Amino acid sequence: MLKTWAVMPTCLPLVLRRCPACASESFRASGKFRVNAHHKLLDAWLLVLCTICGDTAKLTILERTDVRSVRPELLNRLHDNDPALTAELLQDPALLRRNRVALDWGDAWRLDTGGADHLDRERVDILVRFRARIPVRPARLIAEGFGLSRAEVERLITEGNLVSAVRLSGKLSDDFTFTLKR
Repeated sequence: MLKTWAVMPTCLPLVLRRCPACASESFRASGKFRVNAHHKLLDAWLLVLCTICGDTAKLTILERTDVRSVRPELLNRLHDNDPALTAELLQDPALLRRNRVALDWGDAWRLDTGGADHLDRERVDILVRFRARIPVRPARLIAEGFGLSRAEVERLITEGNLVSAVRLSGKLSDDFTFTLKR
């Protein structure tokens, strides 16, 4: 029987960017947007705050974009400082690339295993679903889900008792399945 685990965000991730005021390396999303109009052109930014000094920086969302090419619902969400839009935009790889920033998901997610009824079975098939693009090491998820050490998970992989169609070393942010044989 296939059991489903979920990797879910608990809060917004930190934005990794150098602060010019205090040399900090991380910012947190404020959840606020700034929209500026230049005649028929729009600029829009997501405001982020330094985690140490509180200095404000801007992540560019729209730059000199014709107002008619912006969907009205997006413009309304920007003006309303929609928190869900903040989360969506931080998931956009193009926005992160354009602004030359990365995300730190360190303490911003949790694993929901749906209970411990599968821990004592001889063979367990698990589907891991990501509710957001959270890069996590599969070995860490497996260790946390089964209450094992990472060294034990690595031993199970080398012995062939933990198998998957994806590489279990490195980081993943897409759904995957694995099988554990005891």
